[in-house]
Amino acid sequence: MRPRSKFLLLAILPLLVSLGLIALAMRQQQQDLSRRERQVVETAYMAAKQTELLNHVGLARSLLSPLYDTRRDDAQTLAEALRLLSTMDYGIDGYFFVFDTGGRNLLHPRQPELQNQDLWDLKDAQGVPLIRELIARAHEGGGFVQYLWQKPSTRTLTPKLAYAISLPRWNMVIGTGLYLDDIQGTLTQIDRQVDENVASTMLWIAGIALFGVVLIGGSGMVLNFSDAKVADMKLRNLARQVVKSQEDERAHLSRELHDSTSQTLVSIKLLLESAASQLGREATPPALLRAVQRLGDALHEVRRISHRLRPAELDTLGLPAALDDLAEEFNQHGHVRIALRLWGQADTLPDEVNTVLFRVVQESLTNIEKHSKARRVQVRLIFHAGGLRLRIVDDGIGFDVPAIRVDPRRGIGMRNMRERVESIGGEFSIESRPGRTAVLADMTAGAIERLRPAAKKAA
Repeated sequence: MRPRSKFLLLAILPLLVSLGLIALAMRQQQQDLSRRERQVVETAYMAAKQTELLNHVGLARSLLSPLYDTRRDDAQTLAEALRLLSTMDYGIDGYFFVFDTGGRNLLHPRQPELQNQDLWDLKDAQGVPLIRELIARAHEGGGFVQYLWQKPSTRTLTPKLAYAISLPRWNMVIGTGLYLDDIQGTLTQIDRQVDENVASTMLWIAGIALFGVVLIGGSGMVLNFSDAKVADMKLRNLARQVVKSQEDERAHLSRELHDSTSQTLVSIKLLLESAASQLGREATPPALLRAVQRLGDALHEVRRISHRLRPAELDTLGLPAALDDLAEEFNQHGHVRIALRLWGQADTLPDEVNTVLFRVVQESLTNIEKHSKARRVQVRLIFHAGGLRLRIVDDGIGFDVPAIRVDPRRGIGMRNMRERVESIGGEFSIESRPGRTAVLADMTAGAIERLRPAAKKAA
């Protein structure tokens, strides 16, 4: 085997083996995590249900205590106890049942046809002698029993956890239970998420493996073509075509990868640079140098994400330039047309003001694009003698501002914008109705001036 073929083999095999082992390890870890997560969720869920049952039974015991403490066991007293328990419903599926110690049903609010029936030998669909178990746990001072029972709201057999206690003076066993069908939905969702994560991870690893093989194989082809005579134009043109084809493919794949692949790309880049170093500067073909440069471009593409976090224009050219770049970005990929206008003489603003106002515009445009169904947006940055005003107006469907403001599950972005503006001494407001929503942020000249010393110190 030729040395260069050995080099390619030694480069490809460790990559494939490493990625294969990583895939297996990640799959196993995700499955283990899923099992542990299921156990934790199920344990916490059952503990919560048991605590809830203990609370319900405790309430029932407290309700019956005045009657029970009279030490009366006549028919009227027992009837009053059953009446009190029949009123302690908590939802359509929450109720109390009562048996005597011989298994005869004395109270079942949801299935009155069972009253006065001897249910001692009753078993559920899985063969659990549930009445015997409940009475046995009650005689032990109280205990839990899990079985299948018809759920009133759905009329289907559903897993149920019940807790029973004994009232020996009245020869009664009282209990209540909670249905456990909701935990199955949660566990199913966990399993589905794990399966989706595993599938997504496998696709990423397969893509990385393919990219690595193509890249290393392409580098090998470049090295092989570099041995051909310079005068052989046909072979040179063929080499250029192959390199261009593979560079285009590499550029396409690099756009699909995210920052988790950066370490792999750096490793491959080091291999190519090592190959070039082994060949020597004079013997290194231009195509190989271009391959290294393209790989560096791929790494730079990953870092481009940081532009969304803080554009360089905000620090170098100021807020108007950064807003102009942001509006152009939304116009290029979004369905909403952004019109940016600057009024008045633009002043150099402190970094804090630049950052807050930029984030307000960024958050507003993102919300408009996602929710408003607007077609046009006007962004106005107005400089005046008393300070400045930022105004963002869209022609979307609008929303109920007071309702969003008091709902803790919604309006997080709106609250964040308000807190940002108010933290630097500004005023923030939103007005909305169908066809027009306006976001306003005002900064007085005094508030801006108070931020300048801090900005200078930070600089």
